[in-house]
Amino acid sequence: MRLGVVRGTVVLSHAVPSLRGVRLVILEPVTSERLAAGNPGGGKCLIAADQLGPGIGQMVGFAEGRTAASPWYPNDIPVDAYCCLIVENLEYTPPGKPVAKPIAKTTKPKRKAVSQ
Repeated sequence: MRLGVVRGTVVLSHAVPSLRGVRLVILEPVTSERLAAGNPGGGKCLIAADQLGPGIGQMVGFAEGRTAASPWYPNDIPVDAYCCLIVENLEYTPPGKPVAKPIAKTTKPKRKAVSQ
């Protein structure tokens, strides 16, 4: 699975019968360089089948290859990419940068009273 940003939709005037009613979106795959810069996208655009309904500019996860046709099994549908999730939150640390570790609170051990 890869991440991509929805850049638009596709409308077919003539389609293979198995594609009737299938929404198609234009996806721009996310590259790590652009993600680190805070501007996702950057890859070569592709067309993906969609049943989730993401809006333009939303980030999605998409599957490619034969796996993309799995949601329509046992029907045979000619798709090479499929939107399988909508990204709600994303935390990204670029490779080579140290990951900030949470600061742990340290407590001083309590001393026991010494009886004389």
